[in-house]
Parts: sequence; C-alpha cells; structure tokens
Amino acid sequence: MNSVLPEWLRHISIPGTSSALGEAGVSVRVGQPLDPTALELSAGFPIGGVLGMELQRSIEAAGKNGGPGVGPVSLRSRPASHAVQPGLAPIPGIRNIIAVGSGKGGVGKSTVTVNLALALARDGAKVGILDADIYGPSIPTMLGLRGRPDSPDGKSIEPMRVHGIEAMSIGLLVEQDTPMIWRGPMATSALTQLLNDTRWGDIDYLFVDLPPGTGDIQLTLAQKIPVAGAIIVTTPQDVATLDARKALKMFEKVHVPVLGLVENMAVHTCTHCGHVDHVFGEGGADRMAGDYDVPVLGRLPLVRSIREFGDAGAPVVISAPESPAALAFVSAARQAALALARRPAVARPLSISLAPD
Repeated sequence: MNSVLPEWLRHISIPGTSSALGEAGVSVRVGQPLDPTALELSAGFPIGGVLGMELQRSIEAAGKNGGPGVGPVSLRSRPASHAVQPGLAPIPGIRNIIAVGSGKGGVGKSTVTVNLALALARDGAKVGILDADIYGPSIPTMLGLRGRPDSPDGKSIEPMRVHGIEAMSIGLLVEQDTPMIWRGPMATSALTQLLNDTRWGDIDYLFVDLPPGTGDIQLTLAQKIPVAGAIIVTTPQDVATLDARKALKMFEKVHVPVLGLVENMAVHTCTHCGHVDHVFGEGGADRMAGDYDVPVLGRLPLVRSIREFGDAGAPVVISAPESPAALAFVSAARQAALALARRPAVARPLSISLAPD
C-alpha cells in the first residue's frame, strides 16, 4: 500500500535540487508478494531516466548505511495537470503548459527553453516545445530541425520530433530568411493555430518560448491558452532585470503563477587561468527574487560551448551532458518541475457511462 516515506528515505536529497524526497510529496509502496523489501516510489514530477538512475543509487546506498536494507527499487513518475488561469482548463493530452519569458531580448531565453525541455526529457518526462516567437523563431536552428512538418489530413500538422521531444515553430513553415511582416492579430492567430492544430502526443510539459516584451502574443497566451506556470529568464545586469520585472508583473496580473527565475550568463570562468568574472554584474536575480518572493531556479554560466552546441542544433544538455554547463541546466529544470509539482493539481472529472435497461 502507498504511504508516507519512512524517516530514512525522507532525508535523501533529490540530485540537482535543494529538496529531499520528504519535501517533494513522494509516496512509497513497501513490499511485493515475492519480495517484502522491494520499494516503489511515486512522484508528481519526473523521476525516470537519468534522475531515476541517480535516485536509485542514492536510495540503495542509504539502505545499506543505516537504513533497513532494500530490495529492488522502482520509480513511477505521474506528473499531474496543474491549475491554470481562471476560466480556462488544461488542453486534453497536454498536462502542463509552461511559458518562458524574459521581457527583454538577448538574454538567452530560447537557449534556456531548449535545454530545460531536453533536461526534463532525459529525466523521463514527455516534453514538447512551442516556438511562440513568431517574428524571430530560433527553435528550429537550436534543435537542428530541417524540412517541413507533415499534414496527414491537410488541416492539422505533425510536430517535428528530435532528441526525444516534440517541437513546432512558424520557422518550420516558412523559408528561413522570410520575414513575418504581420500585425498583432495575425501573429496571435498564428500562435493559437500552431498550438491547437498541432497533433501533439501525450505531453507532460509543453514549453512555450515567448518573444521578448509584454505585447499581443503574451496577452493572447494569458487570455486563451491555459498556462500552469511561467519561468522568467534574465541576466544579472540591472537593465535586464528591469524588463524581467515587468514580465513577472504581467504574469501576476493575468493570474499565471511564476515558478521562478533563471539567471543566465551569471558567471564566466576563464578556461586558461580559472579566473572568475561576473561579466554582466552579480546578484540581479537574487535581488529580484527577494523583492517578489519567487525562487531562483538556477544560475547558468557564460561559456562558449552553450552557444556552439546550440548553433549546431545539438544543445549542450544532449552533446555534453556531464559538463558543468549541462548540469546547471539540469538542476534548473528539476527545480522548475518541483516548483510546479507543489502547485494545486486539477481534479480529473469522473467519466460515467450508463448502460441502457
């Protein structure tokens, strides 16, 4: 039977996060008919893939060092649909939409979006990315996508699949150098069509990479698209956090919970001498987090490999998964998933069928 975690399990840290199992709402089922020492853990966030292997090692080690000893350990991940804006409901088949915004261009928001999505996919989640930057789509380049999506019925389109995730972007439907000279209503209509006409699979987390600013597309997202949470990307400098604050306040006004901040380009370490340099300043995200009572999900380094792998269509989380840069993205992604898991879940309606007499 499922129960609360025993004390020796409660204090096991979730790798890459600041939380332990006991703080994350994890439940446990102890014993199976053939093995009373077996453990089955269930969580509302991804605990498969890479994270699953890391957790299994930690649990087995704790069981040998002061615990009761454990048999086989199995992990079950059940991300729920979480509450969205009033008057909206989650889209069937897409449990959670996470908006990634910045309020300002040039802070690496798309790079962050792609690597966070890939990190959760490596942890066993079913993940998609919707490129909502209609005027400057960059997701196809960063994921190495080529060609056009298929349309089986001439009305809907199949998402492109790469690196274990699904993706859709206006950049996949037009020539690479074609400018989108559209007024606001056309751009917002394109966004809703991309979301609703794409034949998404069973998705735990759909990341929406927003354009900079707080304009028409952001307003459409807030009014018509059910968003479970938002992530704000900024750099440490004041000129970036000033606009990031506006993005955060926008989400607050439209009743979209902000899961936290990601501070990109936080620090540069010289590859030759090891000198640490805060090129864009220091502490900007911490000050903003303190002012608005939101967590800092992660601080990402300023390193050449992130840019190089992104330009090559194979982001750093895939190409160099054990590098410090990739591990920083993994940590931020896991912290975001945990923050969302703590949000209220949406109750699933009962489905009742009545047989005729």
